[in-house]
Amino acid sequence: MTALISLKDIRKTFVNGDVAVEVLRGITLDIQPGEFVAIVGASGSGKSTLMNILGCLDTPTGGQYLLEGEDVSDFNADQLAARRRQMFGFVFQSYNLVPTATAQENVEIPAIYAGMPSRDRRDRAEMLLTSLRLGDRLDHLPNQLSGGQQQRVSIARALMNGGQIILADEPTGALDSQSGKEVMATLRQMNDEGHTVIIITHAPELAESANRIIEISDGLIVADRIPGNVRRIGRTKPVLAAKTVGKAAIVTDVAEAVRMSFRALRANLFRTILTLLGIVIGVSSVVAMLAIGTGAQDSVLSRIAAMGSNLLVVRPNMANFRGGEGGSIVSLVPSDAYAILELPNISFAVPEMSSTLTVRAGNLDTQTTVNGTVPQFPQAKSWTVEDGAFLEQSDMDAYATVAVLGRTVADTLFPDGTDPLGQYILIKNIPFQVIGVMSKKGASAGGNDQDDTVLVPLSTGNLRLFGARNVRSITVEVKDDSAINVTQDQIQALLDERHKRQDTQIINMAAIRETFTETSNILKVFLGSIAAISLLVGGIGVMNIMLVSVTERTREIGIRMATGARARDILTQFIVEALVVSALGGLIGVALGLSIGAVAQAFGIAVSFAPGPVILAFASAFLTGLVFGYLPAYNASRLQPAVALASV
Repeated sequence: MTALISLKDIRKTFVNGDVAVEVLRGITLDIQPGEFVAIVGASGSGKSTLMNILGCLDTPTGGQYLLEGEDVSDFNADQLAARRRQMFGFVFQSYNLVPTATAQENVEIPAIYAGMPSRDRRDRAEMLLTSLRLGDRLDHLPNQLSGGQQQRVSIARALMNGGQIILADEPTGALDSQSGKEVMATLRQMNDEGHTVIIITHAPELAESANRIIEISDGLIVADRIPGNVRRIGRTKPVLAAKTVGKAAIVTDVAEAVRMSFRALRANLFRTILTLLGIVIGVSSVVAMLAIGTGAQDSVLSRIAAMGSNLLVVRPNMANFRGGEGGSIVSLVPSDAYAILELPNISFAVPEMSSTLTVRAGNLDTQTTVNGTVPQFPQAKSWTVEDGAFLEQSDMDAYATVAVLGRTVADTLFPDGTDPLGQYILIKNIPFQVIGVMSKKGASAGGNDQDDTVLVPLSTGNLRLFGARNVRSITVEVKDDSAINVTQDQIQALLDERHKRQDTQIINMAAIRETFTETSNILKVFLGSIAAISLLVGGIGVMNIMLVSVTERTREIGIRMATGARARDILTQFIVEALVVSALGGLIGVALGLSIGAVAQAFGIAVSFAPGPVILAFASAFLTGLVFGYLPAYNASRLQPAVALASV
């Protein structure tokens, strides 16, 4: 019969700095299928190192290890994981159960890495636990079980993928005598059912339960004997073998990884909350800052757009407007507007003159801005008439005493609901008939109430109200805004020629819009950068916590590797945990950022929510988890199973 396990001159040397210690010094032995073998030795004899090599938890420094006739001495980590997953079941002295998983979930772990469907592994785990008298403890955590019960869970886990070879390291070492007897009886029963059982112990009386005793001392086999009460070799095929054990899950069950992640995060809830906080602050800052920044930009741009981006506003230079060296100088006059109209690419030119005057209606009065303008004013200002009509050319020609009220003035002078249309108001004791009321315009970019105004014909205002012939500004609309800069130069040249000096300035609304857009975009980038720094800090927090988690859960990593997890499975598990933290933080951060924006909006602050920044913030949080979670996950995946299991 071909030996199930064949060791030929197995050696193992541990190197610590310049010191090399040879723990195994040429072990040669064969173990047949169905044997019950006890490897006995004192502490430091090398028996645990031998067990690690037998269980593919470690590799020998020299010699040959044949498993079912296949040399596994030089297998890589994934190949060794496959052998552990397919052939071995481990029973440890300290049970080595995952503390955050229930009894059933602990038993299912080997099947997860074998790619067994979830329903099948749940059914098999329940069957195994029931067969070991733990059917009523399926949902209990390890700390809710006695030592004997925990060891039986460990045995069930060893059988999950079939457990052709059961390796038990001091299986009764942490148990009372009665529980120890029950565990040994279970191991004998497993051997009777066809499992090859190898126990590692320092107790000779425990070894007498086996049908073969191998004594080891100082890394050498010193005895290999059959005890007097030898038992027959059991079946060669275990009756509790799994129906199928996959070579490996092609892709780790992400849903299962997420569930395991939530269990791990719940186990350290306070630390998880602190980790989430960094991501939440970063994401909410991005969402809120960009929403408020975009809202401010949109608010100003909408006001500029309301004025029209194809407009040029001509004004006197401030020095000339106040008066130069020779006294008061008239810069702009109505005839300048008519001259501008003669230029190509001009739709209209609207001159305005204004003064702050007292306006009275009945026994009510208010001080407001009286504007003298022309019929094209609503078009130039993108401002509509709500009631009545606007000024017409006939009003200009007749020097008519008619007026159109802004909404603020109309509400002030006619507060009781009286219709202003047809009513008379007094401006400088001159009666003006109200022919219209403008729609509500709101505040200007500078915060001035644009509705606090009275509009009268330019000709009438010039003659009867203002006592001056100069105009405050001329608003010009161009037909083709692609040629607005050329038209601006033409207007400047025309006015310089007419006035024989450069005493005017032209404001290009398109240029203002472009400049403001560029400036606000820079500001948004600046705000986003500040928020991104918060997110970066949160990412560093994720990495720190994950590094701590890897250190704290080193033994758990060893358990998972012992049950068949590959390095990539461990890598995936810890990356998923980092992503779960980041995704949760991202979702909460987005919700908080939207809430902050909503509160700001309720206080009258301009806020503009767009899907782009929200998606970007969440994606950044997710990417942060991936980037900052990779290093801890990589460190976890590089651990050696035997070293990880030996950690305290």
